Amino acid sequence: MILPFFVIIPLGAAFLISLLGKKLKNFADLLANLATFSLLVFSLYSISQVFAHKILVYKVGSWIPPIGICMVLDGLTSFMLVTVNLVSFLVTIYSVSYMEKYTDKYRFYTLFMLMLAGMNGIIVTGDLFNLFVFLEIASIASYALVAFGTEAEELEASFKYAIMGSVASTFILLGIAMLYSYTSTLNMADISSILSGKPVNTIVGFVTVLFLAGFGLKAALVPFHGWLPDAHPAAPAPISAMLSGVFIKTLGVYALCRVFFNILTVSDRLVFVLIVLGLVSMVVGAFLAIAQNDIKRMFAYSSISQIGYIIFALGVGTPLAILGGLFHLFNHAVFKSLLFLNSGAIEYSVHTRNLEKLGGLNSRLPITGYTSLIGSMSISGIPPLGGFFSKLIIIIAAIQAGYFISATVAILVSIVTLAYYLKFLNFTFFGKLDELRLKIREVPWAMRLSMIVLAIICVASGLLIAPLFKPFLESAVNVLLLANGYKEAVFGALK
Repeated sequence: MILPFFVIIPLGAAFLISLLGKKLKNFADLLANLATFSLLVFSLYSISQVFAHKILVYKVGSWIPPIGICMVLDGLTSFMLVTVNLVSFLVTIYSVSYMEKYTDKYRFYTLFMLMLAGMNGIIVTGDLFNLFVFLEIASIASYALVAFGTEAEELEASFKYAIMGSVASTFILLGIAMLYSYTSTLNMADISSILSGKPVNTIVGFVTVLFLAGFGLKAALVPFHGWLPDAHPAAPAPISAMLSGVFIKTLGVYALCRVFFNILTVSDRLVFVLIVLGLVSMVVGAFLAIAQNDIKRMFAYSSISQIGYIIFALGVGTPLAILGGLFHLFNHAVFKSLLFLNSGAIEYSVHTRNLEKLGGLNSRLPITGYTSLIGSMSISGIPPLGGFFSKLIIIIAAIQAGYFISATVAILVSIVTLAYYLKFLNFTFFGKLDELRLKIREVPWAMRLSMIVLAIICVASGLLIAPLFKPFLESAVNVLLLANGYKEAVFGALK
């Protein structure tokens, strides 16, 4: 069973890097990249396991759930593992060159591996309390990584992020405690089984509100988004890519999906709240992004807007809408990671992120320019890139479900998105190049390789709805559509 390795490998790598990283040159770079590559391979292997067995349960210490802790591999788990570990591998390749300008690079990799262990742990766990434990491991590592440069701006952003993150964790822990007091179990499938036999009451309703606030904060949904525009620009570019690309989706969107769709029931009231939060996040994020001159702040607000699309799709709740939401989750992980790596490449070469001080860079940084174009067009929903197909599916699903005004809002927000990404491209890569920058050169090969691979995935990701790859998405959708059937699936896999 491969499930424990998703936690063991990054934890082991973090331990060895902290122990030997300072003494052995390039050891941290080598081990971190080996760890993330092996995790990507295991993630891809998990797809075949899901197709063969539908669901697999690993009993930790051979104690049978619900008494013992378990790890669960199903379609949604596999989908998230591939998304997270694909981005992580490309980010660690990029970090080999980018993080040279920081002292104690091995400490960066140690924290990075801890954050990755936390995210993978959240995805594979079948136990609600362990979900919280892994969430805290990932969160604490991310607080330190945001402050990694130790400048005043970074420390302030990290402090604000830590305060907001601690509030979110408190909401989540309180919700878990109340569920435990009501059901006397922490196993997700067992909680689902017990709640399905009881009428919905005030406790379950209050727990729903707590989880919505807690995971909403982690996902940076409006009005819980205050920490994100400061944290993402302050962090080193590889961490900005991780935070926007996969972190907020794992701790926020995935955890929210797993808890609401597979443990609690999705009521009409919750559907309304998800749709409203999704639409508000879409609109607010887009209009705040268009006013920014700092590239990374623009991208951070853009993340809030794009997460709005995913939450809106989950609120619509039809099979097509959920497929579109998960498809957009994958696409956003790819193109937003690419764009943050592009911003790091620009800052690496020119030493500024201010749009008003840039211009004409395409002549000197062609790979950064063309990959930025692909990422920008994909996130704006321009065909035939992956972002176009995922947005189109969400809009079609909304129209089929009768949400005509909401679908119109989603289309208009996509036009606004195109406007501020055209602003980014125009101010950065077109126009006249400053004479003082005639000698700047393209970034090192490791950074270019990561950007090129992510750009290729942006172009190719539209194929995920092709017959050959569609089962990968559909297996994740089917898990969310199980609802109360999740408990039968998990306990059936134990027999």
